[in-house]
Amino acid sequence: MEPNKRTLWGWRPHLDVPLLLGLLAISGLGLVVLYSAGQRNLDLVLGQGMRLGLGFTIMLVLAQMPPHYFRAWSLWIYLVGLLLLLAVMVVGDVSKGAQRWLDLGVVRFQPSEIMKLAVPMTMAWFFADKPLPPRWPHLLGGSLLTVIPFILIAEQPDLGTALVVGSSGAFVLFLAGLSWLIMGLLAGVLAAVIPLFWTFVMHDYQRQRVLTFLDPENDPLGTGYHIIQSKIAIGSGGIYGKGWLNGTQSHLDFLPEGWTDFIFAAFSEEFGLVGGSVLLMLYFYVIARSLHMATRAADTYGRLLAGSLTLIFFLYAFVNSGMVSGLLPVVGLPLPLFSYGGTSLVTIMAGFGILMSIYSHRQPLTR
Repeated sequence: MEPNKRTLWGWRPHLDVPLLLGLLAISGLGLVVLYSAGQRNLDLVLGQGMRLGLGFTIMLVLAQMPPHYFRAWSLWIYLVGLLLLLAVMVVGDVSKGAQRWLDLGVVRFQPSEIMKLAVPMTMAWFFADKPLPPRWPHLLGGSLLTVIPFILIAEQPDLGTALVVGSSGAFVLFLAGLSWLIMGLLAGVLAAVIPLFWTFVMHDYQRQRVLTFLDPENDPLGTGYHIIQSKIAIGSGGIYGKGWLNGTQSHLDFLPEGWTDFIFAAFSEEFGLVGGSVLLMLYFYVIARSLHMATRAADTYGRLLAGSLTLIFFLYAFVNSGMVSGLLPVVGLPLPLFSYGGTSLVTIMAGFGILMSIYSHRQPLTR
């Protein structure tokens, strides 16, 4: 069916059914695992179900909006997000040693979540009418659009969200056709500033996470406890797993946060290597479908934005699965559509709504 073709009733929703089915499959499987990992707590499952309902509703609404609205709003959303990040530094709520939240009385939220969408939207807007691959002046301007919110978020401190925001801008640069030479030079600069970042930007607990990643057995009952128990849970699942509701690491409270950041470990314990492989294949399907949709966008803005949003989703899944299996440091990124939580879930679903809008509103290709 062509993108703008009407149904018998005169209108059809702008949705991509193959992508929607993939998202529903991951979300439904997540609810099943959440019931087990959350000690059969139905309130936990119902709460997550309501968040998923809100996320899918936002996706549906955004998918109906023509992409030129997003392009027109990109810079304004970015500027509002920056102002809110500055407000967090002045009047933000402090929780667990981090100043990340704004409390407006009616709602309490993290402005950094806005930047996960605002940065790729603004970067795509910035490069949409410029020659590609980007030239040095444009490269510098685009880099500043990413670096400023990255620093503000890292100072909260929230290294996980800062990583996503920084990567979202880097993805747009990559998709804009950045040459391998420039990427090599940027990688060299990044490597050169890592010692400065380690000394002056990272907090003690963040440095400890990196050290724990390198040698978790150095403090098995302290900082290394999470990752050790996570690897035990994954390994004990074997090929086929222990069966639904039969996981011991999560049910006996050996695995901390088994329904949030470490839910992949709880899932692997109960469904084994086979279940874990099926879940990763579902993520691969969603990412592959999304990349296909990005290549079919009607203009440069749509291609850059859709591609970046897809790679952000990939980053979530890659970092979380690598984190719980001990291949990457713990940075606090949830497994998308799977981990319990609402803020990042709504942001991810909003991104898929924009992606569906870009794809479904494209002009039919001439044959």
